[in-house]
Amino acid sequence: MNDPLRVLIVEDDPHVLLGCQQALSLEDIPSDGVASAEEALQRIGEDFAGIVVSDIRLPGIDGLELLARLKQRDPSLPVVLITGHGDISMAVSAIRDGAYDFMEKPFSPERLVDVARRALEQRSLAREVSVLRRQLAGRQALEQRIIGRSPAIQALRALIENVADTGANVLIEGETGTGKELVARCLHDFSRRKSKQFVALNCGGLPESLFESEIFGHEANAFTGAGKRRIGKIEHADGGSLFLDEIESMPLNLQIKLLRVLQEHSLERLGSNQPVQVDCRVIAATKSNLDELGRAGQFRSDLYYRLNVVTLELPALRERREDIPLLFEHFLQLAALRFDRAAPELDRHTLAALMAHDWPGNVRELRNVAERFALGLPVFKKSGQASEGPGFAEAVEAFERNLLVDALERHAGNLSQAAQSLGMAKTTLFDKVKKYGL
Repeated sequence: MNDPLRVLIVEDDPHVLLGCQQALSLEDIPSDGVASAEEALQRIGEDFAGIVVSDIRLPGIDGLELLARLKQRDPSLPVVLITGHGDISMAVSAIRDGAYDFMEKPFSPERLVDVARRALEQRSLAREVSVLRRQLAGRQALEQRIIGRSPAIQALRALIENVADTGANVLIEGETGTGKELVARCLHDFSRRKSKQFVALNCGGLPESLFESEIFGHEANAFTGAGKRRIGKIEHADGGSLFLDEIESMPLNLQIKLLRVLQEHSLERLGSNQPVQVDCRVIAATKSNLDELGRAGQFRSDLYYRLNVVTLELPALRERREDIPLLFEHFLQLAALRFDRAAPELDRHTLAALMAHDWPGNVRELRNVAERFALGLPVFKKSGQASEGPGFAEAVEAFERNLLVDALERHAGNLSQAAQSLGMAKTTLFDKVKKYGL
């Protein structure tokens, strides 16, 4: 969408081609010229930013066949045909087949400019509508994957939409179980890299002796047991996205090598001096504060600054309790499908227990609880670290907070209207909004 709209002129007469380009140039309309339909087809890709003005009579593929092929690729692409004397009936037939307009030779520069401007305006509008439709579809799809109505989750989705297609490196921060890999996959799936590999590696799940080979790859006989060449995770992610979870666990000596890859866009496999060019987007995730680790000498600060071009902070579940009922219902329906049984109805006592629980395992723990509930088991175990249930005061506060959030959402944040619907004074509502950090 950032590309300027251009006119591609297809004309085998060099004098006519030059005259058309000069006429458009004088009106600040950018154009390109080719002498055949074959060359035009090579230039026009899926996201061609412009219109086509083509003579009907061309060597090889003629203008009518070019029109048919272009309409197959992109029905919204305006194609203007240039006709000679006696070709008017042919041009009228082409209009019925989808041509935008036609011009009979000889035509004036003013006629060319007028037709081109109208066609470019239509093309611009069609492209804007297409982009808006894709954005709307992407937004709806994102809401189905990152579930929640809390301000923190709405802001997270908006940021993902904003940066997904930029290719910038992203650092995802959040507690265990908050959904860091899900966010990383969304960044990949809503980018132009989605047709390439999404490669995930848990930096804390590999012994240091295997880590270097796993991420950078190795040549045959690079070390004992290396019988054949191995392509590493970075190289495998070429053109796509590399997700490095628990990046804080990466050994310091390998952090230096990763930093070089990010700077030079190339790597060397173990046992090789030959650089391999790579182009992958790095998405890193951590449950630690890398800035503090850097100051303590436990993580390279230069790598931290290279990774956190964009930082996404995932809120803990206890910080967005208003999302708990929606998330629980979602996981409950998934569990019911998986276990092939009807989903049990969520009663108010169970909901109060869910709202008051501290959720140390975050969304991952909530999913586990939903699966137990789908099987008819108690939502909280009576042993271990899980809570047996909330106290009365905690349950009341959790219920009240959820009630306030719902009222504020229904009235688009208008305190006066929300207070009226709740039957309380506006000052009381304001105090409670401050109390619950809403």
